Amino acid sequence: MLDQRGRGFRSLTESLLDTTSAHGKLIFDMFASLAEYERSRLSERTKAGLAAAKASGRLGNLPRSMTPGKLETARQLRSEGNTLKKTAERLSVSVSSLTRALRPDG
Repeated sequence: MLDQRGRGFRSLTESLLDTTSAHGKLIFDMFASLAEYERSRLSERTKAGLAAAKASGRLGNLPRSMTPGKLETARQLRSEGNTLKKTAERLSVSVSSLTRALRPDG
């Protein structure tokens, strides 16, 4: 964008960072490419880690609060007429976690 406007960047402390010269522009472009590469690699590693966590039944770094045993107990408590709040308190989970787990697609 600077180049399109006829402007350049010149660092006062780093003489190599000078986009007004061919050499400085090359260095600046190399740094930008390395930063883009590192950002892409970080994204790939994050996605791979999240996929591995999901495959092992975890969500991010946190274990799921609703285990299969708790889910069965929750269904039983709800069928007995207990409220969402009482059921959640009994299982030591949040109401939103309980509601999410009890959804047909949950």
